[in-house]
Amino acid sequence: MPAIERLADDLVLIDTGYCRTPAAIGVYLLLGERPALVETGPDSTVEVVLEGVRAAGLDPSDLRAVAVTHIHLDHAGAAGALLRRLPHLDVYVHPLGAPHLVDPSRLITSARRLYGDDLDTLLGEPEPVPAGQVQLLEDGAQVMLGSRRLRSLDTPGHARHHLALLDESSGDLFTGDAAGICLPGSRYLLPPTPPPELDVPTWDATLARLRALRPRRLLLTHFGPHTWCDELLAQMQQRLPAALGLVRSALDSGLDEEAIVERLRAAGASAAEVDGPDAAGRMEIVMPSRLNALGLIRYIRTASR
Repeated sequence: MPAIERLADDLVLIDTGYCRTPAAIGVYLLLGERPALVETGPDSTVEVVLEGVRAAGLDPSDLRAVAVTHIHLDHAGAAGALLRRLPHLDVYVHPLGAPHLVDPSRLITSARRLYGDDLDTLLGEPEPVPAGQVQLLEDGAQVMLGSRRLRSLDTPGHARHHLALLDESSGDLFTGDAAGICLPGSRYLLPPTPPPELDVPTWDATLARLRALRPRRLLLTHFGPHTWCDELLAQMQQRLPAALGLVRSALDSGLDEEAIVERLRAAGASAAEVDGPDAAGRMEIVMPSRLNALGLIRYIRTASR
């Protein structure tokens, strides 16, 4: 039985159990007149997500829509598999991400470059989403998911094709990766900085925009609800340039890629100690230090050209 948590009468958090690790990747189920998912999780956990829908008391065939914050495989990788089972679903996505849901070949190539042979067991390969089922969410667009009318927010920085979804009535904000990674009950935040589209100043502007909205609750994909909203977003605005500075200093010192990865991993492990001995290992599963280092290295080298 998948772990689910009821966050409101019409909102359920499904834990995908990614890599047999609790609170790594979450999918949100919105109940009501138009049942919907926010995020799909990776292709490797699609059956767990469907079981989570059933555990929440809904037959998956009653789902009507899926919205993804961006097209990275841990957030949208199961979209095609869901559509193969439930071909009536509408899939909402940022306009820049839509072509890669329809034809995920470039996503797969990029992911294999990063994960190698581990891709199949960790995330799986995304299946194509039929073009006719893809719906574009421009900045400011309104979409009905469950019984809630959500407003789409263009939130680049982690990726150009990133959006967040705001329920202005409740103050709930589905953040994807824009607000970083934070374990339940934690006050330590990790910025996810994988390649290839990291843009630090743009991300800082996104965080400022989200703070100005004054949300009442942040709903993170990694992981769950957090109510210390302004403090969390402010911490992201501090940790992101700190991680960038660490990697830039390491490059200036002539360290090679593996040494930079280890330096970033050690810094994260030290900061995560506030959450106990297992926190750093869980963070490493959600977002490996190697990927964070590669994204920052690429960003620095690209910006210096």
